[in-house]
Amino acid sequence: MPDTTAPEKRFDDEAGKDGLGQSLGIVRTLYMDAEKGRAAIEVEAEMRMCHSGGVVQGGFVTGWIDAAMARAAMCVTNFEQTPMSLEIKVSFFAPATPGRLVAEAWIERRGRSTMFVEGNLKNAEGVIVAKGTSTIRMMPLIDMSKKK
Repeated sequence: MPDTTAPEKRFDDEAGKDGLGQSLGIVRTLYMDAEKGRAAIEVEAEMRMCHSGGVVQGGFVTGWIDAAMARAAMCVTNFEQTPMSLEIKVSFFAPATPGRLVAEAWIERRGRSTMFVEGNLKNAEGVIVAKGTSTIRMMPLIDMSKKK
């Protein structure tokens, strides 16, 4: 597998089919680096995601960081396992506001079935507005789209 993989179709072109990527405002996967255990996504924060006159609700911020962390975890397993969050923590440093943002993530430690992953969310100026950590249990990938 090359150091940096091209974003898989399943993360971007197919995002609107299940609604998750579309609901989260994910624009595209910027990169997934299996060698380094890193990934990044670009998102579009919209007013529909805001409260208090233009501040993005924290659940969206958490979801963006989580989505980047999931991509980092999945690419190091060659997409043969799926991440299940055991715990996630996000610290908010500044308001996220409507516009383009980038969520980046990296694997801090990896065991046989558990990963400790970190990530952040940067605004258009490159300022970190939130940081997150997650403990992830990797499980065998189950294709839920095929009905029995």
